Formats: sequence, structure tokens, C-alpha cells
Amino acid sequence: MSTKVGLWIDHRKAIIVAVTDKVEEMALIISAVEKQARRSLSSRHEGPYEPQQVPADDSRQRVYTGHLNIYYAAVIAGIRDAESIMIFGPGEAKGELKKRLEGLNLGGRIVSVETVDKMTDRQIAAKVRQRFAE
Repeated sequence: MSTKVGLWIDHRKAIIVAVTDKVEEMALIISAVEKQARRSLSSRHEGPYEPQQVPADDSRQRVYTGHLNIYYAAVIAGIRDAESIMIFGPGEAKGELKKRLEGLNLGGRIVSVETVDKMTDRQIAAKVRQRFAE
């Protein structure tokens, strides 16, 4: 039984639609990734203890990257067994995931990568059905 997967992804959530010969399943993966915080002028501390009171930028970047690694690992685990993978979404996450899949020798299974805006769950499922009905 061949499994075809459509994946709508951004940095906050991923919606996986798996289509087999007889069944269509949908799964949701929520990320723990928060937007990267920036230092604002209003929260800036003056004086000798400022570096201790505001986390360093590289520290925040490491935390952000760690959360992304966990999120992408969960997404890849959900689509690893698919024969064909369609990736679409609004931001950079789709390209980042494609690179990770290629690094795991799963890039040959990717049939398309498209930029689309935010979509409802029904719109996502309909797009995947339409793509794999061809």
C-alpha cells in the first residue's frame, strides 16, 4: 500500500495529511518554538549588571535552534515512511525541512515544494487529495 503525504508547515505547527489507497489521515504537530525575542530599548538595563540581566543573543539562538531541531525531528518521524512527499507552507520552514530530508537521503521522495498562505485544515486536505489524484 503506497502512502503519499502532504505537509503544510511553518515554525509554529505542521499538519500532515497521509493518503493511502483507502484511508486519509490527518495529524497535527505543534512546535515549542517561540519567535526569537529581541532586546528592546525599554527593557534595557543600564549599569554594570546589564549583561547578567539580559540573556546573550547567542544563548537565545541556541535555545531557538534546539527547539527547531526537536520540532523537525518530530515532523520527519511522521513522514518518514511516505513514498511521495508534498511540502507547502508560508515561510522558511518548508525549505529548512527539505534540506534536512535531503541530508537524511529522503530528498528523492519530495515531489513538490510550494509557497502558499495560511490554510484551513479542510483546504490543506483538499490540496493534498487534488495533488495525489493526478
